[in-house]
Amino acid sequence: MPFTLPPRTPSGPRRRSLLASAAGAFVLVGCSAPEPSTDTTVRSPSAADRARARAASDSESLAARYAAVITAHPPLAARLKPLRAEVVRHAQAFGGSRTAGSRPSASGSPSASASAQPSPSPTVPAQEKDALADLATAERTLADQRTKALLTVPGELARLLASVAAAGAAHAFLLTEGAK
Repeated sequence: MPFTLPPRTPSGPRRRSLLASAAGAFVLVGCSAPEPSTDTTVRSPSAADRARARAASDSESLAARYAAVITAHPPLAARLKPLRAEVVRHAQAFGGSRTAGSRPSASGSPSASASAQPSPSPTVPAQEKDALADLATAERTLADQRTKALLTVPGELARLLASVAAAGAAHAFLLTEGAK
């Protein structure tokens, strides 16, 4: 008498039971009541929103500083205009709302006004070399602030901050390289 194997039964759930479970889940989700809204009209900005606004404000202030140096020292214009244009693009990437750098932005939050931003009307050193060193210092300071902020913001904003901080460090290098 030949030996026959018993029919093999699959282990685990069958396709039909999985499909029925998935359909049941969709029905339950569609029938559930919406969660009551809690304070959606008076929502405070998140840490990321505040960081983005501060970064835009800082870039606008830096662009204003570039504009002041260009106005005070016209021979530096050819060298500084491309760097200023980059700073303006950074402000726009962070959500700057107006033509960045036309004048420093006035921030309504005390934390942003207490940061290392230039005064409302940036003063420009009389010597070109000093003006370039001042811009380089501002770029380095802002790049350092943005690098520190990387730990407190979510992924996409952290990548943007890192990129702009690296650009700021490169700007500082370019500003000091030609001054030697």
